[in-house]
Amino acid sequence: MNLDAISSIAATVEKMKPDYIALSDSIWDFAELKFEERCSSQLLARTLEENGFVVRRGIAAMETAFIGEFGSGKPVIAFLGEFDALAGMSQTANVAEPRPMAAGATGHGCGHNLLGVGSLMATIALARYLKENNLPGTVRYYGCPGEEGGSGKTFMVRAGAFDDVDAALTWHPAPFNGVRSTNNLAVLEYYYRFRGVAAHAANSAHLGRSALDAVELMNVGVNFLREHMPPDCRVHYAITDTGGRAANVVQAKAEVLYLIRAPDMTQALELAGRVEKVARGAAMMTETAVEILFDTASTNLLPNITLETAMHENMVALGPIAFDEADIAFARKIQDTFTQEAIRSSIRLYQIKGDVFSNAKVDGSTPLHTGLRDFDGQSHFRAGSTDVGDVSWVTPTAQCWAPAWAIGTNPHTWQVVAQGKSPAAHKAMAHAAKTLATTGLALMSSSDLLAAATAEWREKTSGKGYICPIPDDVMPASVHSR
Repeated sequence: MNLDAISSIAATVEKMKPDYIALSDSIWDFAELKFEERCSSQLLARTLEENGFVVRRGIAAMETAFIGEFGSGKPVIAFLGEFDALAGMSQTANVAEPRPMAAGATGHGCGHNLLGVGSLMATIALARYLKENNLPGTVRYYGCPGEEGGSGKTFMVRAGAFDDVDAALTWHPAPFNGVRSTNNLAVLEYYYRFRGVAAHAANSAHLGRSALDAVELMNVGVNFLREHMPPDCRVHYAITDTGGRAANVVQAKAEVLYLIRAPDMTQALELAGRVEKVARGAAMMTETAVEILFDTASTNLLPNITLETAMHENMVALGPIAFDEADIAFARKIQDTFTQEAIRSSIRLYQIKGDVFSNAKVDGSTPLHTGLRDFDGQSHFRAGSTDVGDVSWVTPTAQCWAPAWAIGTNPHTWQVVAQGKSPAAHKAMAHAAKTLATTGLALMSSSDLLAAATAEWREKTSGKGYICPIPDDVMPASVHSR
């Protein structure tokens, strides 16, 4: 792409940084859970309106979902923003030790305060460039609530919010800088609610039918099932209701939540059917009843190498992030809270091998990734799941990663929350914004690039049309309200 255009957009993002750092920090302070992100979504939506965007709220029957639009005509380029936090992740910012601000409170344990604002910066920077250069096209910001256990984007896809989008771009905070093409797993979530008969555990246990026994037998059965399922599948559970704390009572109710993951939705549904048989078998063994409640789901991610290659090329043109000694020093303190195995595992997980700028091997001796991950143009397995996957099945989609965290940091930990307001994280956020905006401009400027990305997407979806994994009668308000 034109280096002058890249420089222009990068300069715009740099000018925006002070105000948008404050915006990100405010969302970090709000730390609102899925579908409750009222302050965060209002702040983001209002910022779009102040920059000339037309904002539609309440998308897909979700109070905190919105779309901001600027411009007109084709192509339509979407930027995805998230802003939900996690329960029980309270942590003081910029300290390298566990220090909750309030016991049991919420915290941004996945960096979505940075993610949402970084995508917002990209959206507004690109809109300004289009306006200044009188260029056609439509830029949209998708305010996507409930990524953590809510599958907000899946509901938006089901409602047709992406039907006219030509390409979608996003990013995520990480311990590394670059593009990594991944095949994330599809996921289905179900509650298995058992009902039995209460009884005195000493005098009349023979009259009771233990729902807690049924949960435990189900868990044992699924443990045996793990040996006989495809190796890339994953099954996790949490007992959400033990039926009470009295040991001398036969528990009449109990509940367990299962997450069932597989490389694609067809496999996930098949595996869910096998898990259901185990649940019904446990109910039979204990003479209890089981109710199976669908909670939510997300489809596997469909990578687009064409878009990812373009994104990587823009990251090369942008150059390294200008971290300073203070950034490195704080990252070192955070990294000191990890074992060496955790650091090596982080490097393996994100497959940080060669470095574009230095050709050096990344070994974790430098606590921040100061270079750029080499992009090999190949997709790699990643065991996590994301509702970005559903978007990728209805429009070409790509994402990059930016080094907001010290190498060794794992998502959903206090270390992520502690780094959420750090100067290094702010720099990574701005760098991601530059990458997204320049890639969006490349798509708007080159019909060949967009055509190639679309052709790849059509080839990968040929004969495998998207089927929304969330039934029509399941609404966002019901998710995790059981």
